[in-house]
Amino acid sequence: MEFKDYYSILGVERGASEDEIRRAYRKLARKYHPDVSKEKDAETRMRDVNEAYDVLRDQEKRLAYDNLAAGVSSEGSFQPPPGWDEGFEFHRGAAPGEEAQFSEFFSSLFGGRGRHGGAQRQQQEFRARGEDHHAAIEVDLEDALKGATRDISLRSMKIDGEGRPQMQTRTLSVRIPAGVREGQYIRLAGQGMPGYGGGENGDLYLEIRFKPHPQYRADGRDLYMTLPVAPWEAALGASVKTPTPGGTVEVTIPSGSGNGRKLRLRGRGIPGDPAGDLYLVLDLVLPPADSEAAKAAYRKLQQDLPFNPRRHLGV
Repeated sequence: MEFKDYYSILGVERGASEDEIRRAYRKLARKYHPDVSKEKDAETRMRDVNEAYDVLRDQEKRLAYDNLAAGVSSEGSFQPPPGWDEGFEFHRGAAPGEEAQFSEFFSSLFGGRGRHGGAQRQQQEFRARGEDHHAAIEVDLEDALKGATRDISLRSMKIDGEGRPQMQTRTLSVRIPAGVREGQYIRLAGQGMPGYGGGENGDLYLEIRFKPHPQYRADGRDLYMTLPVAPWEAALGASVKTPTPGGTVEVTIPSGSGNGRKLRLRGRGIPGDPAGDLYLVLDLVLPPADSEAAKAAYRKLQQDLPFNPRRHLGV
């Protein structure tokens, strides 16, 4: 995916004011609007101009974009790093039916929605509901398993009395319900943008992301864990102890198990209706040949048990 330099697209400097951005947009809109333009790529150019204007005129999006662009290399394809937008509040976008077509780059950052229609509608009404905000937060997997209440800090832009943008941080107490899944949204009513003319506040939607866990990987409500086993446990079968979110349990390793085999523990994943499962992925671990006794044991095994692991390759 190609990184888009929205400042170059509009032809403005990175420190351009809102008025300069607005004038540049109007000039390019007159040039590339498909209804009047004779350029062959007018539709694509107009899309890029709309995207650039949508981002650079919005203080929250512009700040997040600038932070992201500062660490982007000019070589190779671009992928937004994991968690790049964590803690930033964004306007959620246009109402259903008002969506525009956006590039893959824009969609990967802001979800593929502009907010032109919503902004125009609010300017025309004296009384209007405040815009919803969106933010991504990271929580511990244990919070999803048991539920918790956490304090989270969010950053957003605020326009001061002189019309200058300023970064502000606010802390909210958020209840993480047991059974929440990664990618699910928690809605905080009234915590979005203030309403206009006495209208009610918008809502804040928090997208749940899980912090990396040393043992488990989540997929929906299912959990996956690598379970190390000795070669003789896999070959002959064994009963071994393994940790689970609900505590240590005894697990039967079937004889003849191979590396990567999955054992399913029903209902031991993330709570829900139904609850997820826990999958144990077997990982055969060889004893190290770090002593003369261990080396002798390997030599004896080599003699007593002829084995060619490359037989299926015809060699």
